[in-house]
Amino acid sequence: MSHWNPPLTDWEKDVTDSPSKWVAEHVRRYLASDGKSGHRWSGVNTLLLSTVGRKTGKLRRTALIYGQDGNRYLVVGSKGGSPKHPAWYLNLRDHPEVHVQVGADKFVATAHTAAGEERYRLWGLMASIWPDYEIYQQRTSRSIPVVLLEPMAEGRRGRTSP
Repeated sequence: MSHWNPPLTDWEKDVTDSPSKWVAEHVRRYLASDGKSGHRWSGVNTLLLSTVGRKTGKLRRTALIYGQDGNRYLVVGSKGGSPKHPAWYLNLRDHPEVHVQVGADKFVATAHTAAGEERYRLWGLMASIWPDYEIYQQRTSRSIPVVLLEPMAEGRRGRTSP
């Protein structure tokens, strides 16, 4: 598996936001305010995740609810309980190096899917943050993935200057 890690500034160019209109608007607010508007959404924290498209090689960005486990960030590939995984999940499965923005903090991370006991524990944590995940899991026969985003030390950047 290749490890593609462009400079952080390259992640911010030519990125296509979610095809979902309301998610794309959320992303635009988040970016325009450096996370001041959009980090909190419906009572939970959200981050921006950029992945490399598995078919196109183009950068794709979406907003996701997140939790934390130590220095790792957690996101859930629920897609509302759809029988198919969300595109962002399929992208990071093929290209696990991703760009993350949490508030004003931007960094490169390595993504991997939790399994076994770790998934069970982290699923409980994420369901406590967003209880609808339990409903989504009941809607589908697929195991909804819990993804860990581990910041890469050399790719981590602090707040950006205006």
